[in-house]
Amino acid sequence: MTILSLILFALATAGTPGPNNTIAMASGATYGLRRTVPAIVGVNIGFPVMVVLVGLGLGQALAQWPVILDVLRPIGIAYLLYLAWKIASGPTDLSVRHGARPPSFLQLALFQFVNPKAWTMAVGAIAAYTGHWESFTVEVLVIGAVFLIFGTPCTVTWTLMGVGAGRLISKPAHLRMFNLVMAGLLVVSLVPAAVDTVESILG
Repeated sequence: MTILSLILFALATAGTPGPNNTIAMASGATYGLRRTVPAIVGVNIGFPVMVVLVGLGLGQALAQWPVILDVLRPIGIAYLLYLAWKIASGPTDLSVRHGARPPSFLQLALFQFVNPKAWTMAVGAIAAYTGHWESFTVEVLVIGAVFLIFGTPCTVTWTLMGVGAGRLISKPAHLRMFNLVMAGLLVVSLVPAAVDTVESILG
């Protein structure tokens, strides 16, 4: 295993636009960094745990029973649409925002298991970066640790971009527009998973 290439893979996949980063950015704009910390931790604990589970047997189960992914994919799509609606309809008045609830640690940790992009990243990482050391288990744990260490700054960065946008947006109407854009991006990120779902149904 080349650690540097694994780190670059983690940065490229965790740092690019996707459901996790869109949710983090929207939460940062609406609720601020401190209140978004549980969601950040949820993403960056949930995904490494998912990677380890995929590496230690879940991946083989999925290969043997691909119908599992066929079931998880529409659940993930439905949940992402729900999150998009929550973002689009999120509070825009400052006093209301203080009383509203941002995404929780548990919500974002469990969300990884129905997040289409997370499955692609996890399976891709295990396929590409194992088989080089004598201990497969150690390889899997190292991959999980790399995503924890280098994925967290990516999520924090997206959250801070949202915080900055939230501070620049002074009018509730403008924040509503920002939230609608974030919700739209979340819906757009569903297109590949939706296409796969339709193909699995028709096929």
